[in-house]
Amino acid sequence: MVVFPGSNCDHDTEHAVASFRGIRPVMLWHNEHDLQGVDCIILPGGFSYGDYLRAGAIARFSPIMQEVIEFARKGHPVLGICNGFQVLLESGLLEGALSRNRDKKFICSRTTITVAKTSTLFTSRYLQDEVLSIPVAHGEGNYFAPPEVIERLEEHNQIVFRYCDAEGNVVPESNPNGSLHNIAGIINREGNVLGLMPHPERASEKRLGSDDGRRLFESIFDYIAGRQ
Repeated sequence: MVVFPGSNCDHDTEHAVASFRGIRPVMLWHNEHDLQGVDCIILPGGFSYGDYLRAGAIARFSPIMQEVIEFARKGHPVLGICNGFQVLLESGLLEGALSRNRDKKFICSRTTITVAKTSTLFTSRYLQDEVLSIPVAHGEGNYFAPPEVIERLEEHNQIVFRYCDAEGNVVPESNPNGSLHNIAGIINREGNVLGLMPHPERASEKRLGSDDGRRLFESIFDYIAGRQ
């Protein structure tokens, strides 16, 4: 887990990851260059650098992001959650951008998303079109991109999660922030960098109201174990 000044979901994510037997989470400070031999990098949620300029804009220039970008380019898994998704977009590892929510209000609520793609290292434990209950907490989660980028994402099946209703219908009413095409998470063309706005670490235990996010981490660990 990369820790930026202003990260506030780093320890939530650490707790979720540490709950798996044999998995040792490592906290990487933003000023470091040593990735300490990790197998996967997670950029957690929060308000890196106070969201000055715009969410993720300053974090993109942290020293450690040079290593994260190189790590991703070598094909290793990188996951960005909420603010981490914003950082991935700012760094160019994913296409598009995130702006203020449609209603210009911070949203902190449980939402439902559907799994639009299971053939990724992040979603292998899910079923196609499965409906998940996973919370969101953001003020800038409105995904947008030029029409040609959206067309490419659709064409290459890079949209991994979409906001939906409880029955799995992808409808405008189920979209909490105004994201184009109800996009809640996307992956890069190579398939090793995923960014999503919902918080799987906050849905990793039944006592949190849902453990639907747990299988995302399980999918990653399956992939790492397979490579090893």
